[in-house]
Amino acid sequence: MFVVGTAGHVDHGKSTLVKALTGIDPDRLREEKDRGMTIELGFAWLKLASGIEISIVDVPGHERFIKNMLMGSGGVDVGMLLIAADEGPMPQTREHLAILDLLGVNIGLVIITKKDLVDQDWLDLVTLDVEEMLKNTSLENSQILAVSAEKGDGIDELNNALDILISGLPKPANTGSPRLPVDRSFSITGFGAVVTGTLTGGVLKTGGEVEILPSGNKARIRSLQVHEKSQDEVGPGTRVAVNLSGIDHVDVKRGDLITTPDWLDPSTAFDAIIQIIKEAPRPLRHNHKVILFTGTSETPATIRILEGNHIDPGTSGWIQIKTQEKIPVVRGEYFVLRDTENTLGGGRVLEPNASRRKRNDHTTISRLQTIAGGSNEDIKFNALIDIEPTTIAELARTTGSTVTEVEDAIVTLESQGRILPIGTNQEYFVSVEGWKRLENTAIQSLSTFHSSYPLRQGMPLQDFRGRLKLKSSPFNATVDSLIKSEKITTNESTIRLITHIASLSYDQEMEVGRYLKEITNNRFSPSTIEDIDIELLQFLIERGDVVRVADEIVYPITAYEEMESKIIESGNNGREITIASVRNIFSTSRKYTLAVLEHMDSKGITRRVGDSRFLR
Repeated sequence: MFVVGTAGHVDHGKSTLVKALTGIDPDRLREEKDRGMTIELGFAWLKLASGIEISIVDVPGHERFIKNMLMGSGGVDVGMLLIAADEGPMPQTREHLAILDLLGVNIGLVIITKKDLVDQDWLDLVTLDVEEMLKNTSLENSQILAVSAEKGDGIDELNNALDILISGLPKPANTGSPRLPVDRSFSITGFGAVVTGTLTGGVLKTGGEVEILPSGNKARIRSLQVHEKSQDEVGPGTRVAVNLSGIDHVDVKRGDLITTPDWLDPSTAFDAIIQIIKEAPRPLRHNHKVILFTGTSETPATIRILEGNHIDPGTSGWIQIKTQEKIPVVRGEYFVLRDTENTLGGGRVLEPNASRRKRNDHTTISRLQTIAGGSNEDIKFNALIDIEPTTIAELARTTGSTVTEVEDAIVTLESQGRILPIGTNQEYFVSVEGWKRLENTAIQSLSTFHSSYPLRQGMPLQDFRGRLKLKSSPFNATVDSLIKSEKITTNESTIRLITHIASLSYDQEMEVGRYLKEITNNRFSPSTIEDIDIELLQFLIERGDVVRVADEIVYPITAYEEMESKIIESGNNGREITIASVRNIFSTSRKYTLAVLEHMDSKGITRRVGDSRFLR
């Protein structure tokens, strides 16, 4: 199925032509019928002689409703540009044509309407004007037809031309990632929330779970309807109504995106290539405030120009768009920029979820050039180096790509020696240069730590993670690969270079011996005299000779283990453990008893209930 969208100046006969073609009046509002002017998006459908069924989106032509026109132009396969024979090309004709151009709609027909109102000589002149207007646009080579919708003249020829044109189009792409930009959201008694839109990218099925972006709310598809007929499954290139369960229609609005869950992360910044139209009233400048139109959404945004300080009308450039709100966009998606009154230009998304770029930086511009015209693997590689180490799923979400596209790129990049997998299950990927940086940072951090604290077994794992600046899962994958490469080794709480072995000098061994003897003399109430160097004490703790239960209280390991064992025994079968009962067992003071019990609390062996404790 394919979608045809109308375009053109107000009162040039778009809705009348749609009704003549389909028998359906796309103007559904009372105000539209009273004023004879389309305000909101209208919809109709038609089965062509070949059996191909098409949807038609009728858009407003008045300049006051240009944003509604933009919201209806996304997902259009074929454009129908209409020009009235008695007026010829008008301001909104040119603006609508520019918008079709910016949105990449390069397949279409140009229809001169109201031919019954002029003679042939005038019609010929208008046709020449139209041909001139179409030069250097996406519809330059489109067929031009003249019709009269009121009299039915030329309608059959138009129907046939549409059939021929659409029959030659490739089937809408199914990437496995459906996207339905919502253009209407309402409620039907007995059914609940219903949304409509033009589906691209994949399939929706009855009973399937969907995610509403940018909110992240989840819902389930109760039913699907295409052209007033129920369907179990709907493919890309289709106008569809979706009945949702598990959500109220007020929580889904025009501009939202319906998609399958957990593959697309909404962006607040994305890199793009922009084309400023020749008719733009002014250049696009750095930090220019604009309205961004993507899909069916309308979002305030700020433009960061990445090369130079402005982009003149009729030229293109590299930009980053910073939005006030999160919006779901994918690589390759088209967008349009407007200010309060004028269409300024439009372009393509190059990299969603982009980090802040340096301006007038050769590396940045070179990277964007690669993304704009590069291969799938080049594009994914450029995205990977921003978020490495990363997984296939994360890279798909970040780039707005399918998992299959990322998997294909990963295979190629690995074979080219540009990336490598890390982790026990090799689920994370990192560039070769990125891995070198991680490895160097790890080795240098541990070398510095060992030099500063030669008696310690190793650096605490959390401190080491902070040096690498990684989240938990990629950190674990990195550590696993460093261990595998025999650069480091770990225990439960520390990490060290494999070449580092903490050892004591003869004098330090003597000092340690004296200290251990001192705290062993009264093993359940050891001395609290701080007469040992803190690094030596830490060495004894890490070696397992002693247990520090409080700032001033250190037990020999044998004494502590005996205390812990007897306390556990005293609390078996749900028996209460009190400070007094423990103090009596070991003939020690409240200070020592409380310190041991609090230490056991911290280890999760006991839990405190009021002044008592119980085994967990």
